[in-house]
Amino acid sequence: MKAIWNGQVLAESEDTLVVENNHYFPPHSINSEFFKASDTHTNCPWKGVASYYTVEVDGERNQDAAWYYPSASDLAKNIEGYVAFWKGVEVVK
Repeated sequence: MKAIWNGQVLAESEDTLVVENNHYFPPHSINSEFFKASDTHTNCPWKGVASYYTVEVDGERNQDAAWYYPSASDLAKNIEGYVAFWKGVEVVK
């Protein structure tokens, strides 16, 4: 799977995990040069507290376009640290 935005591959892996129709990419599969930590956090009742990244490619920013669970709940430990996308980031095979 590939996560693509603004013509750049943000992440690529054959080992994504699908949870609630979202592909979660292993941490080592993201191209960290495009990711900036965000102060945004949200709470999922069963996965825990999510942290976000703003994606930046060629000077364009996509605020909070990626999220991950740095300390996932026991029910979601399998995706702890894995990164998922939304806000126009295309995830394709």
